[in-house]
Amino acid sequence: MKQILTLFFILLLFNIKAQSVYIVGYDYQADVKVYVVDYDCQADLLVYKVKYSYQAVDNKGLWYFTDYSYQAKKLIYFCNYEYQSDLKIYFVNYDYQAGWKKLNKKHLMY
Repeated sequence: MKQILTLFFILLLFNIKAQSVYIVGYDYQADVKVYVVDYDCQADLLVYKVKYSYQAVDNKGLWYFTDYSYQAKKLIYFCNYEYQSDLKIYFVNYDYQAGWKKLNKKHLMY
């Protein structure tokens, strides 16, 4: 029983960091520089902000914004201009809309 609980907690901790992100104040602190586009057709990734960390699984565009940088898998910086960014995103209203539109950028969020 103890082994099962230990395994459960390890898996839970792994999933918490799956698509957890933290917003940094400067571009040199970021793992990925992000620009928010006006239309979904311009985006590399469609992102849905989830309320709880356990909802942010895999690399599917379901993002959980953490309160502290050490809780996040990726540190992101929101750019003011598109040419400064590594990744263009668009925030969607529903979780089923989230996902990659350009798979060649998917490696940025692993």
